[in-house]
Amino acid sequence: MATRQERGRQGEDLAAEYLKGLGYRILERNWRWSRAEADIIAMEGEVLVFVEVKTRSSDHFGQPEEFVSPRKEDLLHDLASRYMEHIGHDWEIRFDIGSILFRDPYGHEIRHIRDAWF
Repeated sequence: MATRQERGRQGEDLAAEYLKGLGYRILERNWRWSRAEADIIAMEGEVLVFVEVKTRSSDHFGQPEEFVSPRKEDLLHDLASRYMEHIGHDWEIRFDIGSILFRDPYGHEIRHIRDAWF
């Protein structure tokens, strides 16, 4: 049985591959600044996209995307500003959620929520 951290990493890997399949260019994984961490930072065309990945083994308590807190959104806003300075990006950004639900050991469901918040 996978630990919580292993399952989270599996979810992030699945989300990154899914985004690549949609034509996104992955720039960073697990980029940290201060107390914040961006699971995936990618480019979709000219748009810089910060993706928060939520992975769950069950939807008994709700869908994975429902677990992105307002505090996490605030932390990601601060991180996005810092990252934009870091790379000299001064145009459009977006915040998405990658929702991964493992139904059983062999199957999973991926949902991509674009423009999840701003």
